[in-house]
Amino acid sequence: MKKVRVKVNSIELHWRGKVYHVRINGKVVKILVTFHCLKRMRKWDIKTNDLLETLLFPEEVLKGHFNRYIAHKRYYDHLIRIVYEYKEKIPVVVTVYFPYASRYYQGGKIYEDKILT
Repeated sequence: MKKVRVKVNSIELHWRGKVYHVRINGKVVKILVTFHCLKRMRKWDIKTNDLLETLLFPEEVLKGHFNRYIAHKRYYDHLIRIVYEYKEKIPVVVTVYFPYASRYYQGGKIYEDKILT
């Protein structure tokens, strides 16, 4: 699987976490990653770039509960599973984890949402 490199222009602190300003194709996208998610990233040893690549270039995005979405990207027999929502048109990453792909992966090509449009 080809890795897409994302460029983080800047990071600012927010009362809920950190806002990443990411440059993609000449456009800057703001993404709020909550403190809870940052803690889960440390637990699962998920790198910031892997989180951002999964969120911006997922293999599939499913509809979750309470107006949330779930982005998936496979890494061998696991996948990065990101739960996010929108607040004031900004994606807010609520949590992330690294389960076996066989449990959640739906086969790809499902896009209930796309952050990059």
